[in-house]
Amino acid sequence: MIRTRHIFLKFFLAALVSGGLLLIYLDAKITSTFVDKMWELPAKVYARPLELFAGARLGAEDLAYELEVLGYRKVANATNPGQVARNRDRFEIYTRGFEFPGEKEPARRVLVELAGQRVRTISTAGSGVDLMRLDPVQIGGIYPLHGEDRVLVRLSDVPATLKDGLLAVEDHRFYDHWGFSFIGIARAAWSNLRSGQVVAGGSTITQQLVKNYYLTPERTIVRKVTEVLMAVLLDLHYEKDQILESYINEVYLGQEGPRSVHGFALAARHYFDTPLDQLGLHQQALLIGMIKGPSLYNPTRNPKRALERRNVVLGEMAQREVITPEQAKAAQARSLDLNNKHRIRDSFPAYLDLVRRQLRQEYREEDLTTLGLSIFTPFDPLLQRQIERSTTTILDQLNKGGALESASVVTRFDSGEVAALVGGRSIRYAGFNRALDARRPAGSLMKPAVYLAALEQPRRYSLATILADTPMKVAVPGGQPWEPRNYDRKVHGDVLLFQALANSYNLATARLGMDIGLGKVVDMLHRLGIEGYIPEVPALSLGAGEYSPMDMAAMYQTIAAGGFRMPLRSIREVVDARGSPLKRYPLEYDRTVSLQATNLLTYALRSVVREGTGQGAYGYLPANFDVAGKTGTTNDGRDSWFAGFSGDLLAVTWIGRDDNGSTGLTGGSGALKVWAHFMAQASERPLGYRMPDGMHTAWVDDRSGYLTGEGCPNARLLPFITGSEPDRSTNCAPRSTGGIKDWFQSLFRGDN
Repeated sequence: MIRTRHIFLKFFLAALVSGGLLLIYLDAKITSTFVDKMWELPAKVYARPLELFAGARLGAEDLAYELEVLGYRKVANATNPGQVARNRDRFEIYTRGFEFPGEKEPARRVLVELAGQRVRTISTAGSGVDLMRLDPVQIGGIYPLHGEDRVLVRLSDVPATLKDGLLAVEDHRFYDHWGFSFIGIARAAWSNLRSGQVVAGGSTITQQLVKNYYLTPERTIVRKVTEVLMAVLLDLHYEKDQILESYINEVYLGQEGPRSVHGFALAARHYFDTPLDQLGLHQQALLIGMIKGPSLYNPTRNPKRALERRNVVLGEMAQREVITPEQAKAAQARSLDLNNKHRIRDSFPAYLDLVRRQLRQEYREEDLTTLGLSIFTPFDPLLQRQIERSTTTILDQLNKGGALESASVVTRFDSGEVAALVGGRSIRYAGFNRALDARRPAGSLMKPAVYLAALEQPRRYSLATILADTPMKVAVPGGQPWEPRNYDRKVHGDVLLFQALANSYNLATARLGMDIGLGKVVDMLHRLGIEGYIPEVPALSLGAGEYSPMDMAAMYQTIAAGGFRMPLRSIREVVDARGSPLKRYPLEYDRTVSLQATNLLTYALRSVVREGTGQGAYGYLPANFDVAGKTGTTNDGRDSWFAGFSGDLLAVTWIGRDDNGSTGLTGGSGALKVWAHFMAQASERPLGYRMPDGMHTAWVDDRSGYLTGEGCPNARLLPFITGSEPDRSTNCAPRSTGGIKDWFQSLFRGDN
C-alpha cells in the first residue's frame, strides 16, 4: 500500500512538473510570437493609378475596362463607393479613394465626360476637377509559401454591426469568459455524445484564434486541452479588443487557387470587391456565416446553401438585438450581391516575376511575405490588354496549331519604366518567362550597335559612307572560315551606310564590324545596356550570342532615349504596412553614347520602316505616323524579332519555338506584325525628329554618296555631324524645285 502511494506520488509530481513546463513553454510561445503573427502580411503589388484630367487621351471602352478590372459595379445611379453609372461617353463614378504614398485621394462622386478618344470634362458637386486618380488595381501579391493572404484592419474601423454580429453568432460571452467557456464545451460534448461523432466544437473566438495561429486542425483530446490552456494564457496576457482584432484579421474565409483568404477585410474585397467599412448588412452576415464552413458555405460554389446560412445569421443577429427585425427582414430579401466580374489580381505572372526579381535584390524573401509592403509599379492594364490582344491576334493568324511562342516587353522610353510584359502565348500561365529567360540569338537586332559604334567616329563614317556589300571570308582559329551571306542570297555592291542598315545587308554589316573592330562592338553593346556575356566573334555583328527580350529592350531603350542609358524599372515606390515610404525608385540615367551619333542612327532606323525590311509596319500604322525600328531574323528562321519605338512607347517582340525549330518567319513577317498591331492601337505620339547642336543637313546623291543639289537625280537630304559630310560633289547644278515631296525632306522642315 505504501509502495503504491509512493508510485502515485511520483507520478503526480512528474505530471505536475511536466504540466508546469508545458505551461511555461506555451506561455513563452504566445508572448514571443503573438504580436508578430498579428502583422504577418504578404506584399501587395499595384498597377499605376489611372490619371484623369481634361484632354487626357482615353476612350470610353478603355475607361470602362479599367473600372471593370477595378471591380466597380454597374448601377443606374452611383450612390456608394465602388459604383459606376454609364451612359455612352458619360460616366458617373463614385470612387473608393486610396492612400497613396504621402497623399490621400478622397472617395467622391465624379462625372467624367468623354468626347471621342479624349476626356472632355471632370466635375464633382458642380465644380470642375483639374486632376484625379482612380485607386490602383492590385495586380498580385508576394505570398508566403503557405499561400496565406490578408488585409489588416483596426477594430475601430470595423462596422459595429459586423463586430456585434460576429460575437452574437460565434461567442456572445466573449467579454465575460477567461478564453474558454465551460457552458460551450459542455454543450458541444453533449451534442457530440448524442450524435456519436464530432459535430460541434464549443470553441470560443479566443480558442479559434489559438487554433489558427498555433495548432493543427486535428481533433484530439490532447490538442483540445492544449487549445484551452493557450486560450487562457492568451486571455491573461492581452486585452480582449486585441484578441478580437487579431481574430477579425486572421479568420479563414475561403480559397482562390493556391491563395487562402484570411480576415474579413480581404474577404470583403474577394467576394464583393468592396472595402470592409462599405459592406451592406446582408454582405456582413454572409461573411459571418461562412466562418462555420468556408467551403460548405462558399457563395460562388454553393449559392443556395450560402444564402440560407446568411439568413440564419441575420435572424440570430435580430434575436440578440444587434439589428432590428425589420433590418433583418430587409437584408434577408437581398441577393448575395457578389462581384463576379473579371478578376485581374494575380493574372499577370510574367510581370509579377519581373517585380519579384527586382525586389529580391534589396529585400529578404521573409520581408516580402510578412511585412505587408505595398509595391507601386508602372504596370499599365490598358497597355497590357493591348499587347496581349496583339500577340493573340497575330499568332492565331500565323500559327493556328499553337507551336509558336512569343514574348514582348513594353516600356515608356522617356523614363525606362516597364509598362507591360508578355512572357508567353499562355498569358496567365505562371511558367517559363520568355521575356526574361528565353535567351536566343538576336539576329539583325544587334546590327544598330555596329552602326552606332561606327557613327561615333564622324571622321571615318557618316550615313553617306559607302560600304561594300560583297562576299567576304574571315579566318576562325581552329575552325572553318566564317563566310556570311545575305538573307536574299544576293550581293548588292556599293551601298550607303544607312541603306545597308535599312535593308539589313549582312555582308556590308559584317565588313563594317570587322573594320571598326569587334572590341568596339562589344563595348558599344555594354554601353547600350547589355549586361551579360557577349561573345567577341566575327558573327557578333549579325547577332551571335544569347539575349532575352528584356536585354534587347534595355539596348533599344538607350537608343530611343538619345544615348542616355536608363535601368529598366518595374517599381516606382515601396511603402510599409503603415503607409510610410521605404524606398523610391526615381529616374536614373547616364549618357553612355554620343547624342549626335544616336541621332544619326535613329534616322537610319526610321529608314528601316519607311523603305527597308520594316515597311510592313505601315500595313497597320497611319502613313504619317513616324516610328523607328529594326527587324531581326536568325538562321533557318528560328527566331523572329522586332524592336522599335514611337514618340512615347518602345516595344520589343520575339516569336519562336521552344524546341528551337524553324518558324518559317522573318522579323518582318512575324514579330513586326505583333509590334505594329500593338503600336497602331496603343501609341499616342509619332516619333519627332530634331537634330541636336553640332549637326546640319546636306543633299547627297544616294547612289554615289557625293554631295549634290536639291532637285538633282537621286538627291536625298541627310543629317551629318558637322565636318563629316562627303568631300566630293556631283556635277549636278542645284536648281530650285520647291523641294522634293518625300518624307525625308519633311523631317528636316519639322512637318512632323
